[in-house]
Amino acid sequence: MTRIHATALVDAGAELASTVTVGPYAVIGAGVVVGDGTTIGSHCTIEGPTTIGRDNRIHAHAALGGAPQDMKYGGEPTALQIGDRNVIREFCTFNRGTVQDVGITRVGDDNWVMAYVHIAHDVQVGHRTVLANNATLAGHVHVGDWAVIGGLTGVHQFCKVGAHVITGFQSHVAQDVPPFMTVAGNPLAVHGINAEGLRRRGWGRERLALVKQMHKLLYREGLTLEAARQAIAALRGSVEGGDADVDALLGFLAGSTRGIVR
Repeated sequence: MTRIHATALVDAGAELASTVTVGPYAVIGAGVVVGDGTTIGSHCTIEGPTTIGRDNRIHAHAALGGAPQDMKYGGEPTALQIGDRNVIREFCTFNRGTVQDVGITRVGDDNWVMAYVHIAHDVQVGHRTVLANNATLAGHVHVGDWAVIGGLTGVHQFCKVGAHVITGFQSHVAQDVPPFMTVAGNPLAVHGINAEGLRRRGWGRERLALVKQMHKLLYREGLTLEAARQAIAALRGSVEGGDADVDALLGFLAGSTRGIVR
């Protein structure tokens, strides 16, 4: 049976799988759905509509599914969706979406979310990311798979952080950050590619060299953005398995709405 501490308050309108554990003084509201194997720590507050998948570890005092901190919000039925196998540490705050966007804040699978992280309304977080302590994602931010957001980093509304990006401590992200890059500072600057992260994920020497060449074309050759895009596109077919990386970068550049850090 579901293991619910005697001091926890679980609304009759919540749906908890039989292997969910709920700690002391936690409060779980109506419209919350929690999957098998998830652990909810003491003093957590989870409001609905919120869906949480399997085998998540939610530590003490997290506040998930609260109303968006948006003055336009008028009580519309928006939601928070959290995937599987995430670790969510103490005092994190995740808000529901708004009808001005997709209406759903999403956090994918296998993410490592450290203490005091804030995920605002309509944020879309991919899979296997790391959000270090006190990272703050403002409304409508998108974070790609495998990205690492450094401690005390702030990401401005509507910004996109590409897959495999790493941001340094206390970075000020006010423009889109293309995939594979290492960025840091205020103002934000690109300091190369996330070579160590890519190696850990199986990039070989030739594929790493291709990513370095794309970085060079985008940031070191003095090319206009359009000229850099054409030069990067010409790299297709040059490295086995590398076309996916070329397409990932070009697709990100084409979808950027705030402009890239450059």
